[in-house]
Amino acid sequence: MALSVDRTAEIITKYKRSESDTASPEVQIALLTARIRHLTQHFRTNAKDHHSRRGLLKLVGKRRRMLDYLKSRDVDRYREIIGALNIRK
Repeated sequence: MALSVDRTAEIITKYKRSESDTASPEVQIALLTARIRHLTQHFRTNAKDHHSRRGLLKLVGKRRRMLDYLKSRDVDRYREIIGALNIRK
């Protein structure tokens, strides 16, 4: 299930880099993280939902690629988003 419009707007305003920013890597990573966390909660009650699990794995891979891209471009921004989202050790 997709995020609600209100939740999406809240995430965008929190992580945007400029006034009209909706597509920076930070925003995209934050949106993917919210969807991943939502699906993780879903699997606690629906353990046998293997079709959605494939979607989760695709989201995790996409987030990983976005993080790798950001790390190769600007390490400081990478560290900042990792700390803000608390997705690494």
